[in-house]
Amino acid sequence: MKHILIVGGGFAGLGCARKLASHPEVRVTLLDKNNYHQFQPLLYQVAGSALSPSNIAFNLRNVLHGHQNVDIKLGEAIAADLNTRTVKTAERQTYQGDILVLAAGAQANFFGTPGADQHTYPLYSLRDAEKLRSRILAMLELVDRDPSLANKGALHFVIVGGGATGTEMAGAFGDALQRFPGERLINVDVANVQIVLVDAGSALLNGFSQKAQAYAARNLEKRGVQLRLQTRVQEVHPGHVVLSDGSRIDTRTVIWAGGLKASVLSDSLGIKTGHGGRIDVAPDLTVPGFDGVYALGDFANIIGKHGEALPQLASVAEQSGKWCAKNILADIAGKPRHPFAYLDKGIMAMIGRNAAVAEVGEHRHELEGVMAFTAWMGVHAVLLTSMRARMEALVEWAWDYFGRPTGDAILDLPEQAQIDWNDDEDKPAAQTSGSGQ
Repeated sequence: MKHILIVGGGFAGLGCARKLASHPEVRVTLLDKNNYHQFQPLLYQVAGSALSPSNIAFNLRNVLHGHQNVDIKLGEAIAADLNTRTVKTAERQTYQGDILVLAAGAQANFFGTPGADQHTYPLYSLRDAEKLRSRILAMLELVDRDPSLANKGALHFVIVGGGATGTEMAGAFGDALQRFPGERLINVDVANVQIVLVDAGSALLNGFSQKAQAYAARNLEKRGVQLRLQTRVQEVHPGHVVLSDGSRIDTRTVIWAGGLKASVLSDSLGIKTGHGGRIDVAPDLTVPGFDGVYALGDFANIIGKHGEALPQLASVAEQSGKWCAKNILADIAGKPRHPFAYLDKGIMAMIGRNAAVAEVGEHRHELEGVMAFTAWMGVHAVLLTSMRARMEALVEWAWDYFGRPTGDAILDLPEQAQIDWNDDEDKPAAQTSGSGQ
């Protein structure tokens, strides 16, 4: 019986494991530092208190329940030997498989921006979303207690990155403020709140049409979001950011949606990695030069049928995971592996209430407004891992849409409210490693 070791329980790793689980002739070990799968496209809704963590996180053992050939192991992979297909964890455990599937995901890429790794809030994991939610709520609670803190940037929120994550976060934030229930925090003047989205590009939502980009910009501005395009964040300090045009924004909450790179495991492989620290894979998703090793999802640079690098999307990850499983089974059966053929179903982004953009199918049939808004909710509900999660998410969205938004506004990480308001000396931020943004 062949043993397949899968590193990572994200869309790619879980997709591969679920496909293999129905084949009792193989044994699967799924290794992840968390015991749950997180639905990353909705992390911003947890951060914005629209959904609770339980709406988008699913216990891996429950997802794979009933498959005796699948074993879930909790551990953080920190090193791998591709020749022996062996993985070591931070917990000093070692795992080895006949076939190794690397789907270890990604981490925030700060592009060497001084202070960014210390003073920003990335949005790539459930922990990130929970920390950011508590930080936002903390700022509102602290200003309600002491309104003078608004003069120190407590109500200024800077979002770095105008891709889907940054745009969706900005739109949700803007919507929430427009519907802000003032009777709950009577000393918070919403007029003092500033949401600033900073991006080095000339338009939001790179990869979308110019029409969709313009629509997104208009609708964010309607929601009070200030757009600072063709501008970079040069430095991040405890209480302010410095932009490339020399301007300064006082803030205690910088949300980093400025890009991704492969997880730290890629640094331990002893091979040359490609763009973003990801592994360049062959068309069949194998790692060239290493027998029985595959790389998937955000951990890999996967080339599409037209020779372009496929984007770091959940749909790419999920499909690559299932395709990898098919190639593994073919290999075991002595049949040829096949090049990965990505089925492009389109892209979409939520801008806010009744506002979204969608480009459907490979030929990008464009939708916007209420129709795209409805399509976005339907697609994301269907993609959630369990029926219970789908129903709960739809109920939360319906309640928010037709009733008064309540959300999961719980400040459950009180350390996010512990701030030294005098720690922002005007000095250079600490330099981080990496190339320029």
